[in-house]
Amino acid sequence: VCCSPLPAVVDSAGMASSPCGNSNFDSGLEIKTRSVEQTLIPLVSQITTLINHKDKPKKSERTLAAIHRVGQAVSVAVGRFVAVGEAIAAENQELKDEMGQACFEARRAGDAIAQLTDVGSALPSQLDGRVTVFSDRTAMVKAARLLLSSVTKVLVLADRIVIKQIITSRNKVLVTLDHLERVSTFQEFVQIFSQFGNEMVEFAHLTGDRQNDLKDEKKKARMAAARAVLEKCTMMLLTASKTCLRHPDCESARINKDAVFHRMRCALEQVIEIVTEARSSGENRILPASIYNGIKEFKSGVECLRENLYFLSPQSMSSQLEALVERTEDFTDSAYTSHEQRQAILGLCQLARQDTQQLVHAWVEAQSVHAKEATKDMEVAILKTCQSVSDLRRELHKVAVGRASDLLKVHGEQLPLRALKAAGAEGNLEEVAEYSRTLTEQKEQLVETCRLLCHVSGTEPLEITCIHAEETFHVIGPQIISAAQTLALHPSSKIAKENLEVFCEAWESQLCDMALLLREINDVFEGRRGDKRPYLSLPRPGVSVTPSEQTSMAKLGLELRLLSSDVDTEVEKWEDQEHEIVRQSQSLASMAYNMYLFTRYVILCVFLSRYAFTVFAVCL
Repeated sequence: VCCSPLPAVVDSAGMASSPCGNSNFDSGLEIKTRSVEQTLIPLVSQITTLINHKDKPKKSERTLAAIHRVGQAVSVAVGRFVAVGEAIAAENQELKDEMGQACFEARRAGDAIAQLTDVGSALPSQLDGRVTVFSDRTAMVKAARLLLSSVTKVLVLADRIVIKQIITSRNKVLVTLDHLERVSTFQEFVQIFSQFGNEMVEFAHLTGDRQNDLKDEKKKARMAAARAVLEKCTMMLLTASKTCLRHPDCESARINKDAVFHRMRCALEQVIEIVTEARSSGENRILPASIYNGIKEFKSGVECLRENLYFLSPQSMSSQLEALVERTEDFTDSAYTSHEQRQAILGLCQLARQDTQQLVHAWVEAQSVHAKEATKDMEVAILKTCQSVSDLRRELHKVAVGRASDLLKVHGEQLPLRALKAAGAEGNLEEVAEYSRTLTEQKEQLVETCRLLCHVSGTEPLEITCIHAEETFHVIGPQIISAAQTLALHPSSKIAKENLEVFCEAWESQLCDMALLLREINDVFEGRRGDKRPYLSLPRPGVSVTPSEQTSMAKLGLELRLLSSDVDTEVEKWEDQEHEIVRQSQSLASMAYNMYLFTRYVILCVFLSRYAFTVFAVCL
């Protein structure tokens, strides 16, 4: 799993350490969702500031009072946070011990911080001999790190409950799916499908929140692909099953239905692989080697020669280029690539070879005289080599995107689909077979084009989306044909006609998705792709609390905001080098307010949704 680490916390000895480094907890906790990370990053930053204060800052009486109040607010916020964690533990026995220990440590750390900041009622001259934030920096370091460690553990444990919910929801869907596959009457089918629809809605909500909250962009893309399959297949399953019930002896109807059920089960399994990180066939699947990545790696190796002449060997560089050129055969060997395009690609491949050979020659000469850095001849050769492979990438992009654009224009008319519908409605099996061959040819063109787009997509998430598009066209094409055959055998069947319509709509929908994919690939190529604002899984709309609970939470939030403002006002009165302790109290106030917001949203989930717990749903 590719999970970016949280910033390190600097301990009292000046050494960086993990925020989860307390010996009572796993030091290898991985933060896999944005909302958990966004909860912790401010705490890491604030705690780092807190524990690196100066030993003898100036302290006014008002500053001491503010620190005291902030310390108490932190203690209250931690107490509410812990109460939620303990409620979760009570509802989930398998996490009871771990969650209880983490909550105990969090409460202890919160109390310690409150005690160390309990200086509001004392004058500076009276502090001698008392253990406070001023006199015992080590204690504050320990308390702060313990608080961060325990809060992290509570969040990660709560995240397991979200995963458990998704697995439970998937299991319910699978059981109902098995029942649907075995039904023999329309009445039974309608009853079970109604239940199935409700379960799919719940599953869609849970997986949608999870998809948007995942940090790993590849996992997010895989989740999106699986959810798209489930969404489209739900309607296909309805009409394919109805057609099979109406025409139980029709082989093409059975084939059509079986394909939908199989695809849904595969998609459900893929979702679970992603959320549980199971090392099964789906997770172990390696993305095809794309030309874009090959060029990127090749250019990186070439440019590294500027600083290290012995970074790699001349033989390995030549081999790397040849492997790159070999991948372009997906373009040059295609029957749909024009002669001009093929010649342009081959010419650029040859130019890249020549430039690389010149680089290798200059490189060997530099090594022979024991040069420590790239010579002028090498520098020129490096620039020419990088330019030639960049030109190759540009040409391949133009070919792939141009072909995709042309296909989308042609398929926008939907001529084969219209012809299949008409032939099926007339019961003309010969015409159905003829137009099926046309659709199959178009399917092969689309499948190959998706493969070419994957080569030039520019990012791994887009590569995954290209692969999904390729698989979708590959599967839906034959399904449309089997649905058309069923209609041709039963031309008066309204159910068979409806079924064919649904599969044709799925084809058209995938063409629309391909147009959006094409736009994203162009945006990446032209550098227009901006970072999207991260989504944080929040409780769903419609959840409400009692007026008294709303008033209580709003009051606490206002009080914490006022504390923060009080400390902010105090900060403005000090010179930059003299108000470290005030900055610490400001950090504590911010931490307390974040705790309040976090706890408020978690309470909504816990007490009103029977711990349908998105504990990482924090509003910062």
